[in-house]
Order: sequence, then C-alpha cells, then structure tokens
Amino acid sequence: MDRVDREILAALQKDGRLTVTELADRVRLSISPCHRRLRALEASGAIRGYRAQLDAHTLGLAFEALVFVTMHAADRATLDAFESAVVDMDHVLQAQRLFGDPDYLLRVVARDLTSFQELYDERLATLPGVQRMSSTLVMKSIAEDRPLPL
Repeated sequence: MDRVDREILAALQKDGRLTVTELADRVRLSISPCHRRLRALEASGAIRGYRAQLDAHTLGLAFEALVFVTMHAADRATLDAFESAVVDMDHVLQAQRLFGDPDYLLRVVARDLTSFQELYDERLATLPGVQRMSSTLVMKSIAEDRPLPL
C-alpha cells in the first residue's frame, strides 16, 4: 500500500459516495488507474464495504448504555453460543471480547430507559453463559465513527 492508496482510503472515509471520477480527481489519477486501485483495495479487504451513517437520536434511539459482561465459563462452546446470540441482537451496536474481567463490553442502544430495562432483563440477562452484568449510561459521545489514521 502506497501513498496514493492511502489517499484513496482517506477520501472514501470522508465521503463514501464519491464517484470514481471524483475520487480520481481528488487523488490526482486518471479514472482507469484509480478504478484498478479501488478494486484492489476492495479485494484485499482494506475496504470492507460502503454504508450510510444514520443518526440514532433522529431515529428515536437516544438511550445508550455500555454493558460489561462476565462469563461463568470460558470454554469454546459457551463463548461461541454467547457471541452468536449477541450478533443476532439488533440493539447491540458493538461487542468486544476483553482480556481480564469483565469478559465482554457491549454498546447497546434503545429508545428509552424502559426499553433498555426490558432488553436488559429479557434478552441480555438470558444470554448463554452470563454470570454477571453491569452497565453504565453514556452521558455524551465525544468521538465516534472516526476515520482510521492513515
């Protein structure tokens, strides 16, 4: 990956709707070489996909919590079952497995406190292998969906 590839990636991180013509102009290439580089970046996995960024508050999902999960066991079957169930939960925006205690961190959105409580009690607390959960509310997001430093 060279400087031009990084410029392509930086431009697309800022605006994923750029046409190949606009992208080529921004990185000072002709269209064909820019298109070849773009396809190569996609094929390599450097570009995983394209999507619209939606505003959770505008869509009525103004309640956000971080949920810390400690598992009762760390065997592969338990972890696989937990992770598979988490992936199927639309309200879980991010899930990370951590070193140490707790075992997982989940970023969860809901409409309001009542909706979160229902989700917590009926879905999160019943996930496979969960020993203990604790949560904290997000007061304000300072930095999110930031571009990768290239």
